[in-house]
Amino acid sequence: MNRKYTIAILVNDQPGVLQRVSGLFGRRGYNIESITVGASEEPGLSRMVIVTTGDDHTLEQIQKQLYKLIDVIKVIDISSNPMVGRELGLIKIGAEPSMRPEILGIVETFRAAIVDIGPSSLIVQVVGDSEKIDAMIELLKPYGIRELSRTGVTAMNRGAK
Repeated sequence: MNRKYTIAILVNDQPGVLQRVSGLFGRRGYNIESITVGASEEPGLSRMVIVTTGDDHTLEQIQKQLYKLIDVIKVIDISSNPMVGRELGLIKIGAEPSMRPEILGIVETFRAAIVDIGPSSLIVQVVGDSEKIDAMIELLKPYGIRELSRTGVTAMNRGAK
């Protein structure tokens, strides 16, 4: 049965590592739904968080193949334990001044923020799980989404682990 997996990969911070990891997924026919990469708590190491779909066998194969890459230090299935996952979305919408109070109501309901105001547009920033971002986008569609940028999911397991 296919489901969504969130995998954290600790890698050496070297040129080409992202290309090798994403290339492995592509060659094997595994889809990357989102990928984020940034510094980790260890100097010289980066953390990649990849969201992908498949079954348990697919996940096992992905883990085995990743460990074959020289710069991969550790692979963790974050989604196998309680986790915190967040994504950031920036949404530019058409917004004449007369429509802004209505839009502000939506923004406040989602605990989002307006981060830029232009003569006929607004940029809304929303942070949360992917479902929250999706819901915010759906509610803002009627106002005319001019531009949309999402970071992809970054995640950690809950607790002291």
